[in-house]
Amino acid sequence: MTTQNLLPEGFASLEPLVVAWALPTQNERQRQRITSTRSQLKSFYDSMLPQLPAILKKVDEFPLGQLPEKEARLMALALSLAEVAPHIELYGGDPKVPYAFDEARFVAEHGELAY
Repeated sequence: MTTQNLLPEGFASLEPLVVAWALPTQNERQRQRITSTRSQLKSFYDSMLPQLPAILKKVDEFPLGQLPEKEARLMALALSLAEVAPHIELYGGDPKVPYAFDEARFVAEHGELAY
């Protein structure tokens, strides 16, 4: 997958994030977060957060489940941000949930379904 024209117009600055973070399932997004470093999480967060209002406006142009391919990637990036944000905002960038049970024990009921 190349990193050109993978996202809708206006989101070219997020293209480098697509390969690692535009993941369609909750389980994939969680795995990416857990295996990332604090620095990687912070970089992703800092790149995505300012774009979130524009991202939500763009994907809201389509019914959920009917997103075109580029907009679906954008939605996947937003869902990855939702996965990462608490770890930046609440856990000091720790990719795991501190003082909690091992996340590997958590099995999401619908974790393999695409949004």
